[in-house]
Amino acid sequence: MAWNEPGGGNRDPWGNKGGEQGPPDLDEVVRKLQDKLGGLFGGRRSGGTGGGGGSAGGFNARLIGIIGGILLAIWLATGIYIVGPAERGVELRFGAYTTTTGPGPHWHIPYPVESVVKVNVDEVSTFTHQAAMLTKDENIVELELTVQSRIQDAADFLFQDQDPNKTLRDATETVVRTTIGASRLDFILTEGRGAIAVQIQERVQDLMNGYRTGLLVTSVNMQPARPPEQVKDAFDDAIKAREDKERIENTAEAYANEILPKARGEAARIVADAKAYRDRVVAEAEGQTARFLAVLTEYRKAPDVTRERLYLETMQEVLGRSSKVVVDVADGDSVMYLPLDQLLRQSRDKAASASTSSDGQVQPSVQGTSALTPSRAVNRERSVR
Repeated sequence: MAWNEPGGGNRDPWGNKGGEQGPPDLDEVVRKLQDKLGGLFGGRRSGGTGGGGGSAGGFNARLIGIIGGILLAIWLATGIYIVGPAERGVELRFGAYTTTTGPGPHWHIPYPVESVVKVNVDEVSTFTHQAAMLTKDENIVELELTVQSRIQDAADFLFQDQDPNKTLRDATETVVRTTIGASRLDFILTEGRGAIAVQIQERVQDLMNGYRTGLLVTSVNMQPARPPEQVKDAFDDAIKAREDKERIENTAEAYANEILPKARGEAARIVADAKAYRDRVVAEAEGQTARFLAVLTEYRKAPDVTRERLYLETMQEVLGRSSKVVVDVADGDSVMYLPLDQLLRQSRDKAASASTSSDGQVQPSVQGTSALTPSRAVNRERSVR
């Protein structure tokens, strides 16, 4: 039943009966709310007598100041940012570059005055370049190389070049063609691969620094160059021949390194032996000279005695090495006697030494003693008196 129909009790939607007050005024609701907030913050209620309007105005100003301070603190807190260990923070003021910050917490004037762009400077980018190029000696060679780079300067990377990665690819292609065009095919296929890769890296980095791309070329890995398929077999044979040459040269060098020290040692030993022999001969000569001078001095003092003594010493030395015995017979000829037992013993010793083989075994031998007959053993000589 509608509230205004007969029997409806003449009640309105706000619970008032007919003839009573209508819905509350909006200004009254706001006023009551202000009174409640004023009591919460220690202010006076507006329903009081006298000066109520002034208290309400002061409360409104304080409330607006507190809310504004809170909003300002929140806004300033949004300017705090943290840069990771692998990142660099690029601060912009109204879109213009101001400074670059390192890892750690930082603060800047919040948006929309300043903003921060974080750039990962430790991330390594890799791309592969592959092409067929003409060498200095007018041969075609196929090359494939891998270039790795990372961001060195975050500000230059963001603002100095429109597309640093594309610039790096274009610079790499230019440098590779220039370097290969100035090299011969044999050098590229053999020992020049490492040197060419280093040269390409240095030249590409120079171009990146000139263009201010903010990139650092960390490495250039060059795969082994390949000749065209039409002549691949001939080039393979040439490369194999070079490898065989290097292997033989290495073998010869190893042999030389093994022989030369031995030869040097043998030469040093021979030189040392020669010096020792020289010193020994010189010492013996000096000793003989001193002995001769001593004998000469004695000879001048007593020539006859010295001459007789020298004769006796000489005969003693000569006859001491002889196996013959000379018997001096008075009033007769001297008789030379051969001691057969000593001669036979010496003959057996010589035969045993000659028949000893290299393995230490003694071979049987026949000793001939028929040459030592009594008729040949006795010889007569004239004695010297």
